[in-house]
Amino acid sequence: MGENKHYTGFAALVGRPNVGKSTLMNGMIGEKISIMSDRPQTTRNKIMGILSAGNTQIMFLDTPGIHKPLHKLGEYMNQAAIGTLNQVDVVLFVVDACEKKGAGEKFIIEHLKKIKTPVLLVINKIDKLDDKSLLFGIVNSYKDDLDFAAVIPVSALNHDGFEELQEEIVRHLPEGPSMFPEDELTDQPMRLIAAEMIREKVLRHTHDEVPHAIAVEINEFKERSNGSVFIRATIFVERESQKGIVIGAKGNLLKMIGQEARRDIESLTGGGVFLDLWVKVQADWRNKSKMLKEFGYKEP
Repeated sequence: MGENKHYTGFAALVGRPNVGKSTLMNGMIGEKISIMSDRPQTTRNKIMGILSAGNTQIMFLDTPGIHKPLHKLGEYMNQAAIGTLNQVDVVLFVVDACEKKGAGEKFIIEHLKKIKTPVLLVINKIDKLDDKSLLFGIVNSYKDDLDFAAVIPVSALNHDGFEELQEEIVRHLPEGPSMFPEDELTDQPMRLIAAEMIREKVLRHTHDEVPHAIAVEINEFKERSNGSVFIRATIFVERESQKGIVIGAKGNLLKMIGQEARRDIESLTGGGVFLDLWVKVQADWRNKSKMLKEFGYKEP
């Protein structure tokens, strides 16, 4: 790479649900943009995170985990991820070092075979490997599947391997000026980020039957003259029983969700936030195209 040249391009993160794509993107850009949870299918939309460093600008696209869809929302999430593959300069195929290659990885590989975009195999969660020599076996299990441009082991949690990964990404970027100001970390509107921050807290604190039935809609987002922000948001669930879980005894859980989400939003806005949360039931919203569009899940 020429020292006086500037390189700018897009890198998509794809993989099964829960392999650490969001943690990896947030770690690379140094700020929490994409929400994180140990629940599969946490990411539902493509989220862009922007890394500006030296003579490069990388636009990371954190995509939903590719999975077997059970409803219209799942179909949308798959389309959002797969539709990205031909629209970027390099693809990061993220796999979990602690999970054996299965049907999910094979399904993704079949889609990767159809594109001309260079693909990096990123083996994440190496911090959980007691014996690092096991990496050779992991690499070997993928070597005949695709002609990967490179294989990079990383720990998204500990930021290990980030320098090597960034260098390899830059090798595949075209020469060109930055597309965004250097201090800009995402192209996502703050309304969307606020909704995602709220949904993350619901995922963190609710039982197994609730998380996938959650949607968050921002009803009002108003900047005040003193620099603070007023946000009124509705948390949608699919059943009355789920509504009771989210609210909690005497409203305690909803209060906790609001407090934690407010702190995260304030860290991004740099000012005070007043957050007004409501919970409503919208039966079977994940299978209703109209509701999906209203919640921001538009066709790719």
